[in-house]
Amino acid sequence: MSFPEPFYSWRPHPWHGISPGPKPPEVVQAYVEITPFDLVKYEIDKVNGFLRVDRPQRTSSQPPSLYGFIPRTLCGRRVGLLTPSAKKGDGDPLDICVLSERPINAREILVKAKVIGGLTMLDNGEADDKIVAVLSNDFVWGEVEDLAQLPSVLVERLRHYFSTYKLLPDTTPLAITPYDKARAHQVITAAMHDYPEVYGGPLVS
Repeated sequence: MSFPEPFYSWRPHPWHGISPGPKPPEVVQAYVEITPFDLVKYEIDKVNGFLRVDRPQRTSSQPPSLYGFIPRTLCGRRVGLLTPSAKKGDGDPLDICVLSERPINAREILVKAKVIGGLTMLDNGEADDKIVAVLSNDFVWGEVEDLAQLPSVLVERLRHYFSTYKLLPDTTPLAITPYDKARAHQVITAAMHDYPEVYGGPLVS
């Protein structure tokens, strides 16, 4: 049985086959794994590129924003060096949270995001930064230029989610430290340089 030509097309791998954005590190492309409505943690399968269930959330905490990663980035050696006490990066693509005024409840989508800051997270001695961005051209958040301009309660929600989303009984919440746009740009640039060092290919800029 023969199929029309589109059936022969391959879907690009969300981590390896998509650009990190139109103007990184200022404006990036984010692949969304989790929405603010999810009580299950979804994660990209690093081999086949499809979304899989990682685990149900243990607590009632929900992500306060879209959550995913920046394609063709890696939390590797350079990212690890930017976090005091980190032994290395966590070996995953660089995570990103994207704030949107209008609810977005779809996963496995790409959004254009303007970077405004980030959160330092040290997990088992590995740097696991969370970049914070706003949906590009968002009518409410689009004019925000730096993390300090966000309502403090939004930053508090992000910090609380990431300090507790892996929390087990009798364990200590992870320490989360916010940082500004300049530092976020530095982390993204480091992650973009870490990627080809491990996976090859040219540096995408």
